Amino acid sequence: MIAVDTSTLIAYLAGEKGPDVEVLDRALAQNQAHLPPVVVTEMLSAPKAPESLGRLILALPVLAIAEGHWERAGRLRRRALARGHGAPLADALICQSCLDHDLALVTRDIDFKHLARHCGLKLA
Repeated sequence: MIAVDTSTLIAYLAGEKGPDVEVLDRALAQNQAHLPPVVVTEMLSAPKAPESLGRLILALPVLAIAEGHWERAGRLRRRALARGHGAPLADALICQSCLDHDLALVTRDIDFKHLARHCGLKLA
C-alpha cells in the first residue's frame, strides 16, 4: 500500500509521465493506493473540478485520522521549521498521515524530501 500526494494525483489525471505516475498506476491496478485526508480536501476544493473528479476521488480509500494525529503533526512541523525547512501545513498533515499508517508517499513535490530526511517519512 502507498499514500498518494496531490501533486502525483494531478499529474496522473493529466496524463503526465514520470516514475511517480508509474508507481501510482501500479498501485491503482492492485487497489493499493490510499489518500491522506488532506489530499481529498485539496483535490475537491479546485473551483473548476468536474463532478466526475469528485466521484473518482471519493472512490479511493482514505486514510483514517489516528488518535493524537493533530498533536503529532504539530510537533513534526515544529521540528521541520526549527531546522529551517519549509513545512506547509498541508504537507505536515500528509506526512503525519503516512507515518501514522506506516505508508510510503508517492509524490513529485520535492518539499517532502526534507520531511523524509528529518521526520522519517518514506517516499515511494
